[in-house]
Amino acid sequence: MEKMVIEGGYPLNGRVRVNGAKNAALPIMAACLLIHGTSKLRGIPELTDVKTLCDILNELGVETKKCQDGSLDITVKDESNITAPYDLVRRMRASICVLGPLLGKRGMAKVSIPGGCSIGSRPIDIHLKGIEALGAEVEVKDGYVIATGEKLKGSRVYLGGPYGSTVLGTCNIMMAAVLAEGRTIIENAACEPEVQDLANFLNKAGANISAIGENNLIIDGVDELNGVDYEIIPDRIEAGTIMIAGAITGGNIVLENDASCYLASVIDKLREAGVYIDLRDAVNNSSGYENKGECIVKSDGNIKPINLTTLPYPGMPTDMQAQFTTLLSIANGTSVITERVFPHRFMHIAELNRMGANIMNEDAIAIIKGVSSLSGTTVMASDLRASASLIVAGLAAKGVTEIRRLYHIDRGYERLEDRLANLGAKIWREKE
Repeated sequence: MEKMVIEGGYPLNGRVRVNGAKNAALPIMAACLLIHGTSKLRGIPELTDVKTLCDILNELGVETKKCQDGSLDITVKDESNITAPYDLVRRMRASICVLGPLLGKRGMAKVSIPGGCSIGSRPIDIHLKGIEALGAEVEVKDGYVIATGEKLKGSRVYLGGPYGSTVLGTCNIMMAAVLAEGRTIIENAACEPEVQDLANFLNKAGANISAIGENNLIIDGVDELNGVDYEIIPDRIEAGTIMIAGAITGGNIVLENDASCYLASVIDKLREAGVYIDLRDAVNNSSGYENKGECIVKSDGNIKPINLTTLPYPGMPTDMQAQFTTLLSIANGTSVITERVFPHRFMHIAELNRMGANIMNEDAIAIIKGVSSLSGTTVMASDLRASASLIVAGLAAKGVTEIRRLYHIDRGYERLEDRLANLGAKIWREKE
């Protein structure tokens, strides 16, 4: 077991490159189950979640090969196995993304009901309702989802949930439908950039998907998909996390491989909080990122209080809520955060309060009374984004902060401590 040690109080300065998006990489890797030949994926980050999905794909007869240039080659070698076992799937909730492509290509899927972060209820019933609408027969037995459908047929699929559309559900139904007979319309589809990236990848492989980024996503089935060379988009959540780290430390940083065109809501709230942000040469068009540009973030460390609400894209990402909670904990006044995506996603508050923050949680609302400073202490990460918020807190706190349960941070941030150290942070790992 390792712990993260941070000596706070050092402004971040310099340049840092944003890695490829984890939440785009995982479904795109799973989509390779649908494809003839080899797909070369560029920008795949080195994360434990990526390693877990590679292990699952290997179990399903897929060869995954890391190339010298950092790309990942994925080739289906054997289509006989349709079971994604519990021992692998339990490691992360996103493992459910193999359900759609297995069913769509092999006519049957047996996928263990997944585990993952403890951030509240995230049922998969919407996924199952969607594939049933395509003609699959679904059974939940002995902890597994068993879906059968030799030839799926296009249909209208409504994916509304209690807190909005479902990202992984949209990805799963999209992947199940690309080889189905006829037209599928996903109503209330998730519009997140990572969903759009999956659609763009599938189209490059030969799929026929239109209305990408709209609430009614249209998929016209095709006979086959073929391997492609594809670069995934930058990780907007990693970019937002680094922006907040720069802001809370009073830093001056430049983000390369910029994701700002997907971060309008985050940038708007950072500017409202008094952070200077300059976007340079960021261009997004119908074929995806062409000119990724740069983003300059400057702050004097004096943060203004703001109110924000998490919402599905293009609203404030729920994956940025914990980091904003940390930033606003040292604001000059009272802020209110309302969580509309995962209403119980506030497990980081107790740990931030141990560091001297003054935060009160009432149901889906956090009331944050800014304090003059945070104090270093030992804290425990409860999920991926909570762990990022504690690292951000440690960077700004007086004294030394120790963070336990680092396996959470390694699920979604590639060598984050090394990259922050290159910006001037005093941060390192030690054995517990």
